[in-house]
Amino acid sequence: MSTNESATESKITPEDLRDKLQAFQGDVQGKVDDQKMSIATVAGGVGMALMILMFLLGKRAGKKKSAIVEIRRV
Repeated sequence: MSTNESATESKITPEDLRDKLQAFQGDVQGKVDDQKMSIATVAGGVGMALMILMFLLGKRAGKKKSAIVEIRRV
């Protein structure tokens, strides 16, 4: 076997690359589809917890900074 024959046998064609990338993309897409519902649930829960936390912190900050104004007639 000469070097030319081994070089032609080991060449990577664009079709080979395309097939491998499509197979990899299919595997990743399948895993993402399986996890999509749980990811959405977790993201919704985290978002709701952050909204409640910001509401409570804002409510507390409003109480700290409120001033009592006294009006007197002269």
